[in-house]
Amino acid sequence: MKPTIIIPVAVATVAALCVAALGATVTDLGPWYQGLAKPAWNPPDVVFPMGWTLIYALITVAGITAWRAARTAAQAEWVIALFALNGFLNISWSILFFRFQRPDWAFYEVIALWLSILAMIVFCGRFSKSAAALLVPYLVWVGFAAALNWSVVQLNAPFG
Repeated sequence: MKPTIIIPVAVATVAALCVAALGATVTDLGPWYQGLAKPAWNPPDVVFPMGWTLIYALITVAGITAWRAARTAAQAEWVIALFALNGFLNISWSILFFRFQRPDWAFYEVIALWLSILAMIVFCGRFSKSAAALLVPYLVWVGFAAALNWSVVQLNAPFG
């Protein structure tokens, strides 16, 4: 591996692992979650960790690809900023939904998360079509999660 790729690979991998670990830490599938009414199309719980593992791998590769393809230092900084914001929003959703037990608040937050993914796709797509393409499954996954979140709100409201 070339020295010029070691740093972005290491940083992106550590960042993705931290976001995944924090998200997993605050996710509690205990009695409160199990007691929620969910739509018939809700996947089995085992699907989510498998899906997120694939998504985090794609996000990591997209981040590395976009960072390396950035034509200027400013573009590279924007890549880092957008991915960092997205990681923050990703963790925030889990905190709102599982720790605060507020799927209603989490729904509004997931809209911001989805928009941050769209922003990453649009921005990275300007100089790396492959990085943008790698983020599309994440956009779809979070769109599905948002629809599921909304259904949980509709089936279980009010909260708090």
